[in-house]
Amino acid sequence: MSQSGTDPESWSIEDVHRWLMTEVKIPQTCADIFITEEVSGDALSAYRKKDVLDLGIKHGPAVKITSYLGRLKTGSQHESLFPAEVENWTKEEVTDWLLQRVKVDDKKAKRFQDEDVSGDCLVCFRKQDFLDLELKKGPAVKILKELDGLKTVTQSKSMEMGKTQHKSKTYLSVKTQDQRPTSQVTKRRESAENATILINDTLENLSEDELKDFKFQLQNYADSEHEPIRRGKLERADIKDIATLMTQSYRCDEALRVTTNILSNMNKRALASQLQHRGKLCPKHSVNGEETEDTEETEDKTETASQSCFRSGTDPESWSIEDVHRWLMTEVKIPQTCADIFITEEVSGDALSAYRKKDVLDLGIKHGPAVKITSYLGRLKTGSQHESLFPAEVENWTKEEVTDWLLQRVKVDGKKAKRFQDEDVSGDCLVCFKKQDFLDLELKKGPAVKILKELGGLKNKPEQTLRPNRQTIEEQKEETRENEGTVQEEQATPPGTTNETAENPSVVIKTMLDNLGEKKFKSFKFQLRHHKKEGFPSVPLSKLEGKDTMDIATVVTGYYGSKEASAVTQDILKKINQCDLAAQLDNDDVSNNANMQKGSRRKRFLEIALFASRSKIFWIWTTVPPDEGRITVEIQRTLENLTKEDFKRFQFNLKLYTESKYEPISQSRLEGKDTMDTAKVMTDHYGSRDVLRVTKDVLKEINQRKLVRQLEKSLDFDPNSNSSGGLCNSYKDSRVANLHNPSQYQGQTESVIKKLNLCKQTSWVFCNGRHDLDSDSNKELDYGLWLRKSCKDVEQLVSLICNPEVLLHGRSLIIFLLLSPVATEKDPVFDTYRSFIKHTEEENIITICESQSIYSKWREMIQEKCDFDIGPLSIYELTLSEINGTIMALGPFNQSSERLLPSSGSSAVVLKQKDEDFMTALDILCLNQCENTYDENSSEFHDFRIKAEEEFYRGGTVKWWNFYFCDKDKEKPFVKRDKYENVKKMIRSQLKDSKNMCDLLNLFHHPGCGGTTLAMHVVWDLRQEFRCALLKDNTLPKTEVAIQVSRLMKLGNEKPSPVLLLVDDSKETENDLVNCIHKAAVEDSLDVDDAPNCKVVIIHCVRSHNPKEQYKKHHPMQSQYITASLTPAEQKEFEKKLKELKETHEKPENFYSFMIMKSNFDEKYINDLAHNTLKNVDSSSKEARLFTFLALLNTHMAESEISLSLCEDFLGMKTIHWKEDSVMERMKPYSNLLIIDTVEEMGGYKGIRILHHSIASACLAELERSCNLKVSDITLDILQCDLFFSVGVVKHRFMLSIQRMLIERQRKKDGDEREPFSPLIDKVHSQQGRQTVQEIFVKASSRFVTSASIPQALARYLYIKEGDYPEALKWAEKAKKIKENPYTFDTIGQIHKSNLKSNNQREKQETRHNAEDLNTNIKTAANAITAFKKAQELASTEDQHEEEAADDASDDYPRRSYNVYGYVGVLEIVFLLFEILARLPFFEESDSMKKKYLQSFLQKTIPITSVYKEDNETNNRYEEIIKEHEQFLLTLKTEAKEMFEILDDYFMYIKANNSEFDSKNRMTTCGLFKKYVSLFCTTQEEMRKEKQNNPNLNLKIDVEEQRLFLERNQADTFTGILQHLDKPAEEIERITECYAFLQQQQQFNTKQQMTKETINYILSNIILYLLKPKSKHVKPHRDLSALLLKTLQDVGLRYLFPDPYYLALLLFWPSPTEVNTEIVTYVRAIRNSSNKRLTLRFPNRNTVAHLYLGKQDGLRRLVSKPQLDENFKKMRRDTLAQLWRNGDIFKYKPIINRLLRVSGTIEQGEVFANYGSLKIPVRPAFLAGVRSGHSTERVSFYLGFAINGPLAYDIQYDN
Repeated sequence: MSQSGTDPESWSIEDVHRWLMTEVKIPQTCADIFITEEVSGDALSAYRKKDVLDLGIKHGPAVKITSYLGRLKTGSQHESLFPAEVENWTKEEVTDWLLQRVKVDDKKAKRFQDEDVSGDCLVCFRKQDFLDLELKKGPAVKILKELDGLKTVTQSKSMEMGKTQHKSKTYLSVKTQDQRPTSQVTKRRESAENATILINDTLENLSEDELKDFKFQLQNYADSEHEPIRRGKLERADIKDIATLMTQSYRCDEALRVTTNILSNMNKRALASQLQHRGKLCPKHSVNGEETEDTEETEDKTETASQSCFRSGTDPESWSIEDVHRWLMTEVKIPQTCADIFITEEVSGDALSAYRKKDVLDLGIKHGPAVKITSYLGRLKTGSQHESLFPAEVENWTKEEVTDWLLQRVKVDGKKAKRFQDEDVSGDCLVCFKKQDFLDLELKKGPAVKILKELGGLKNKPEQTLRPNRQTIEEQKEETRENEGTVQEEQATPPGTTNETAENPSVVIKTMLDNLGEKKFKSFKFQLRHHKKEGFPSVPLSKLEGKDTMDIATVVTGYYGSKEASAVTQDILKKINQCDLAAQLDNDDVSNNANMQKGSRRKRFLEIALFASRSKIFWIWTTVPPDEGRITVEIQRTLENLTKEDFKRFQFNLKLYTESKYEPISQSRLEGKDTMDTAKVMTDHYGSRDVLRVTKDVLKEINQRKLVRQLEKSLDFDPNSNSSGGLCNSYKDSRVANLHNPSQYQGQTESVIKKLNLCKQTSWVFCNGRHDLDSDSNKELDYGLWLRKSCKDVEQLVSLICNPEVLLHGRSLIIFLLLSPVATEKDPVFDTYRSFIKHTEEENIITICESQSIYSKWREMIQEKCDFDIGPLSIYELTLSEINGTIMALGPFNQSSERLLPSSGSSAVVLKQKDEDFMTALDILCLNQCENTYDENSSEFHDFRIKAEEEFYRGGTVKWWNFYFCDKDKEKPFVKRDKYENVKKMIRSQLKDSKNMCDLLNLFHHPGCGGTTLAMHVVWDLRQEFRCALLKDNTLPKTEVAIQVSRLMKLGNEKPSPVLLLVDDSKETENDLVNCIHKAAVEDSLDVDDAPNCKVVIIHCVRSHNPKEQYKKHHPMQSQYITASLTPAEQKEFEKKLKELKETHEKPENFYSFMIMKSNFDEKYINDLAHNTLKNVDSSSKEARLFTFLALLNTHMAESEISLSLCEDFLGMKTIHWKEDSVMERMKPYSNLLIIDTVEEMGGYKGIRILHHSIASACLAELERSCNLKVSDITLDILQCDLFFSVGVVKHRFMLSIQRMLIERQRKKDGDEREPFSPLIDKVHSQQGRQTVQEIFVKASSRFVTSASIPQALARYLYIKEGDYPEALKWAEKAKKIKENPYTFDTIGQIHKSNLKSNNQREKQETRHNAEDLNTNIKTAANAITAFKKAQELASTEDQHEEEAADDASDDYPRRSYNVYGYVGVLEIVFLLFEILARLPFFEESDSMKKKYLQSFLQKTIPITSVYKEDNETNNRYEEIIKEHEQFLLTLKTEAKEMFEILDDYFMYIKANNSEFDSKNRMTTCGLFKKYVSLFCTTQEEMRKEKQNNPNLNLKIDVEEQRLFLERNQADTFTGILQHLDKPAEEIERITECYAFLQQQQQFNTKQQMTKETINYILSNIILYLLKPKSKHVKPHRDLSALLLKTLQDVGLRYLFPDPYYLALLLFWPSPTEVNTEIVTYVRAIRNSSNKRLTLRFPNRNTVAHLYLGKQDGLRRLVSKPQLDENFKKMRRDTLAQLWRNGDIFKYKPIINRLLRVSGTIEQGEVFANYGSLKIPVRPAFLAGVRSGHSTERVSFYLGFAINGPLAYDIQYDN
């Protein structure tokens, strides 16, 4: 295999392994993993690095494999650019290189060694690979740079690089590493960073009076470019506050200088000098009138020196991370937030030197600063100085002024100019731009060249002409807004007003109050106390006393609201003669309105939650966190609820709080602080992200848990949504939410819904990180990174959930819940909204906003950007409780306030909503179901009842409400069918009498006769005795359903309660669900023996066309049936109910389903209804076509419908909000026969169907009669409609219904077998024949391209109905190509078998024979045998059966029960071929001599050439053909014998499933064995003649005669002898006599024959003893034991067959008086041997015991199953068989009296039989008999002997 010579996708697993070893050259241990995990070429092509890592392969080899794989996919060859010696580095040498050359730290280098990064792996690394190793971007770029340099290093030096210092120019000199850039300005700035601490320490040396003097001078200090600090702020400020205010109001160095000057003016020169020395400052102003040195020049010189230092004083590549940061701050002068990123990503000098603009952008830095950094970096590398050619005025432009210049001067459009502002392009960045930089901003080349030209022109202009005209710009913006609707520009914030001010009126008012002196502030509070305003009460004195400016501002805003607070404040300011402040507040209000457009640029946390409700209304919830101001206010409100003592304790605990990454808050910062100040200090110190958690923790410490809960309820805006106190976390307190991320919503819609449990449980999707998960992938991203990394996933998520198959149009709602402003379009929330309107109409989206300001900004943005007014679809200014109520009101969430379940002792437990969320598969029926949901005296309840009853009686699915209404009105009870009491009695008897943990009861019924309704009625009336539930979705895995049933059983109480589960027409319930429930209960540690508490009764409603016949085949105590026929008593009840309905409903005669039952399913009534409705139908209209589709579907498929959304699409309807009935309106006049139902599968949806199965059938007949519209026409019309076959979940269910309609066959009336074809195909065949049937199948095959069932069904039709074997084979081969399984291969075999049978029948009738027919027949037989063997092989090896059953899987054979059909098929072919050979002239069966020739030829005793035949052309050609196929023909006899033995093993040893299929196979096998005997077993008469002819050979003939007798009686095998347990004793006596003769004569051909016949002889003696103990041929127990011991010594412990070890169990099993210690050895041996012989052929099948251990001794202690059955002669055979299958037979007295109960133990889940110190391993016959938990227990059980070892029956625990 050459990798280049073949398509890699066609590689086998071995080819992949070879490629990895020879091409990629990874270690064999890694390559072997690919073999272990079965990675073939097609799988390999889909592998990414993550998949390779998931295999357990380390990072180094994983990167190398992924790199090679990438080249393999593109067809390119791996060509290394690195010297061979580099690629040969070991991982240790790579580590040395990283440490010595790249200078990474030890921890990082060690990581490379741990991940097996050798040289050949390292050269494959890309940047992302380093990041995946948890390196920061700085070291990653640095390593890449050094790695790139290795490409130019000579091979002789490269190896040295891994070990020693290399002094090539490619690498930095080691000496430079210790040098650092130094600068006087830098040192001065480093000191100034601690300005607040320096000022605080200095002022603490002042006395109280001196501090007052300092404050006075500070508030009047005018010798600075900054405004003085206002008096209101300073009056109540302590030293710490003064220091903080100064550093906030002035620059750090300016604050130090101002402090020094004021201290000097106060004659505190020592303090001033000390501060000057510590701050490294030179005073600039006079001290006592003396002029000091002017420092401006000094600063300039220092700055120049600093720059020089950075350029030439040190090598930049030797800079540390801090040096890089310092250079960015002092030289490049980028914002600190940008510079800090370089520290976070550990970018040192050598890494920086490798950075390009793309690397800078990858750090999350915007385009403007990135261009500037790259430009300065370029000059730094060349050693040149940055010299600007532009006036300083241009470089000082803000980003807004750059935007203005672009709009005014360059005349670019608003959108392009806005892009520059978004990317932070200020003047100093703009002047660094080159042409490519503009192109990278997605500008075209035209505008780019234009901007460069205008920019070049700025170099020579005087500064005063450069600044853009603001007035002109504002006019231009206004014109743009009016004419083009482009983006509004932000207005400048007035001095002193921050973004926080713009958003929060409390902050604006506080700012004004800070300017008041103490007296004026008191006056303000007095006036506020007595202020009168219409509609508002006066502010109480208690709210004002002792409050500071922030408290008062909060009180004013809280009392008067945001709108009126400013007006009230203005009025009072004017009253106290503060008109200037009042005017300023007025201006601030104007600014505030403008700034509402601006908002803030805070990061946001976006969540989307998909909520599932009972009415299947879905909604989207989007939340963003509020600003810090709101958090502060919320904490302050919480703290106000504390008493003074508790508040002091809170502050005391707060200063000791250490459970945070921040240091505790110092005592000085908390002393004297009130609740507002404390809240503010906490928010400033801990930040908005952590302050909530800290507050709650401290409150818990002082036992204020009520306040903690209050905080959790109100603060649902916590970004840590799933952390304590977060919105999601709080939601999960009472409900279940599945936490997802958007990437999980990719893939096929159906699989996503199924995998994520959508629409059943709440899905909470974190769209921008999760902070409760500690990983980089879950970090919150800023907008730029979010747009690059997460936006696509969110868009895909929105696309999926807006799919009409998920959120049904018109029946679902999307809600945007905004709890804080979305300030700009560059926000994930806004992008998400835009994603929604791409996929759905804006009318489907509702917006709920917490405040009007949030709403106004959101509405304005949507209108401007999306050209849609959300006003009519918005709600705002609500509290959280009102928001919750509003959402609840959007859908019918009505249910009982507290749902109750029955519990032990007639008590009840509450079913919590969270518990119910865990049981999504079940519709749980409560004790108080439907109670306390409505005001039952209201008109609403009356209308609801009328509608619910009308829906049910028309033909809708019965609801619990229908029973509730009848219970409430005892005079109008629900109509009961006569079998109601029988079903109820049957359920109660199972609870009382059955010992099983789980019982299955069947209710067989005709479709549409009320079977499910009857079952639900019984369940309703038993809800006091059981915990009742209805299985909502039959497609769910039974294991999942079982877990939920077990949860329901044990809910709310340690003691389990019985459960009644209603399952409606599940195909797999019998075999699967009962076992799964038992297993789940055991795993849940429930006491499964605790009847009747730990009990599940399943009532299974089974639709059947022959319910009575099916009932007869089941146990009468475990099944009932009802038919489509009413008794006279039932008819009277329906008449009575009609009268009742006439009293409350208009026209109950139109309740057609009810009327059909009332008429006793009268065909005339139904036909007339169909005829009258379809009178004058226009069959070409869309409405009529849709009705015909439904008629066809509902006739042939039970429980079928077409989704409402699909009907709307077909009819071309535009969705109307909340109008389900619009389709019904459109479908008139057919709508009176239609109903809309809710379907629980596929996530739940609304579907439309015809009211009743019989109406659908009548309509189909009427359409054919009146419109000549045949079923084939309708079927083809459906198949030709493209809409139905496009991708979609609900469409998928419809497609499955169409497919099933074509292939699903009904059972025959007289058994388990099914009709050959579906009723639809049968009808088309009878009406129109092959051409139309084939046309339908061919079209269906083109629609269902991945389904093997359609071509398989066509193949079956062609060979069964038409006998067209070549065409049938073509379609069968097509099915096999789609899916190779036992059923597709079996179909191929069946076609060949049918062809062979047909040829055989034809040739029998022909008088002349064609020799070529024999050639054809032998080839056909060979092909058939090959197909049957392959089918049998697949059936034996497949561990998991197909999810989609093939046609034959679900029809010819029960699903999961292919069993032995392949073996039987092989036998049938062999005997067909024997029959064909027996008609040849020289093998004619009628001639004894010729028959002897055939027998001898097949037994290989004579060749075909020795067979006597006439010499003619035909015979000669026959001989040639036989010689050509001789090898195949001579295997047939052996093949037949082997098949008989395998089938005997199966029927004898394997536990039967009691199906008719096994019975049929057994009969077929018996019939063929008779033919075998006739052909190969010489008769006694023939043997006698042979004796007479050969007297010298009498002994040999006698021996042969005995063996032929044994073979003829199926006694030549161990299995065959065992079968004689239930046959007459005379037969086994004759068999024993034969074996005795053979033992006596010792005429054995081989040693194996001797061993086999000896073993059979021993068994025949045992069987004979059991049937006829006094027979003279019975050998004593002692003799048999001795003979067996000798045989065991001969065969050892590895004999191919389990037979000798089985005999050892029977003869050597311990007794109370005798113990054979070798018995354990024999148990192990029989297990090993049977595993090879049986388990591999019949996997997952249980064996049965035919002999049991009795109470006597010797051979008498063996008891056979037929002997036990003798005690139950009067019992029905099927009942007895059921008792054996479920193990209940061991509860009966005859069994107990006859069998010995053995003592044993269970240890580590294994069962042992104990005899003294001897412990013999045994298997439990029923796995459920052993509890989970591996508890060591004493047990007892009955012992049975099976072919795979001893079995323990009826295990009972001693305790």
